[in-house]
Amino acid sequence: MTDFSIAVRPERRVELAAGLTRVRARIADACAAAGRPADEVTLVAVTKTYPAADVVALAGLGVTDVGENRDQEAAGKAAAVAGVGTVPRWHFIGQLQRNKARSVVRYADVVQSVDSVRLAAALDTAATGARDRPLDVLVQVSVDGDPARGGALPGVADPERGLDRVAAAVAGAGGLRLAGLMAVAPLGWEPDRAFARLAEVAARLRADHPGASVLSAGMSGDLESAIRHGATHVRVGSALLGMRPTLG
Repeated sequence: MTDFSIAVRPERRVELAAGLTRVRARIADACAAAGRPADEVTLVAVTKTYPAADVVALAGLGVTDVGENRDQEAAGKAAAVAGVGTVPRWHFIGQLQRNKARSVVRYADVVQSVDSVRLAAALDTAATGARDRPLDVLVQVSVDGDPARGGALPGVADPERGLDRVAAAVAGAGGLRLAGLMAVAPLGWEPDRAFARLAEVAARLRADHPGASVLSAGMSGDLESAIRHGATHVRVGSALLGMRPTLG
């Protein structure tokens, strides 16, 4: 069982503060190099497999956004954190099965990994009537267009996974709000190549959906490249929280 205890060890708080200082410095330096204000980029702390106590500690250090990728872990962790009065903005960033939609909409503020029309419809059904405001959604993009991996497919007229079709399904759903795009650099690709491609896709999306301004890209190893190419959110785990524990 995952440990959802809330006690924060003083030495762990020191570790997290040091990691946060390093990551914030990297973000600031990357923004300066790109000629962007540092406050244009939001840090999403990826806390999967880390205890709820780390979320509480990070919130106390000023982190506002937290990412999780497994509903079975995230639902309990979000409840535990809320139970002590800590209310970060929760991002669901992992592949999501449609049968988990009803659970995810109860705690997530953002779902970053919508890549099909059917998943958009499932989230819309789950969110309608269960929330007092629409659920923010990022459409996950397959940068290399490989249909075998997750992500909506840009420039492909696929009725289920074509990027334009998925974006239109989200934008037209009463329980959802199309906030922008998310992507992961494909294995074997240089980050600059991947994020330059993503920036082109994002520009095309904004032409049709001007409010879809969020671009979630970049992780511990490539956040500088992502920021250079316009990322508004970076998802950082190990560089912030240290070696990742194994789920029990």
